[in-house]
Amino acid sequence: QVQFVESGGGLVQAGGSLRLSCAASGGTFRSYAMGWFRKAPGKEREFVGSISRTFGITYYADSVKGRFTISRDNPKNTVYLQMNSLQPEDTAVYYCATYYRGSYYYSSSYAYWGQGTQVTVSS
Repeated sequence: QVQFVESGGGLVQAGGSLRLSCAASGGTFRSYAMGWFRKAPGKEREFVGSISRTFGITYYADSVKGRFTISRDNPKNTVYLQMNSLQPEDTAVYYCATYYRGSYYYSSSYAYWGQGTQVTVSS
C-alpha cells in the first residue's frame, strides 16, 4: 500500500508563494495519476488539480488556474504543487492522493491519501 509524506506548508502573506511536496513510498508511484485537494474550516474538501501518470497532463480547478502548477518527478516518487499569488481564501489543509477511477474532480475517485499539510495565507 502506497503511503505519502507531505511537506512544504506554512504561513505566508497574501501574494506569496509556497511549494508543497508529496513523497510516496511503498508502491509504484509512476503507475498512479495524482491529485491535490484542500479542505478549509467549515467547507467540504475540494479539488485543486491533478496530473496524469506519464505525460504530465494536468487539470485545475478554476479557482487556482493560472496560479497553481502541479508537477511530478517519477524517479523521486514525488508530486509537487507550486502555489503562487496566494490569497487568504487559499487557506486550507492540502492533501495529495492517488487517482483510482472516475472523475478527477471528485474525492471519491481517489484511493490513498496523504496526511495533509496546513497552508495559511494572511492578508
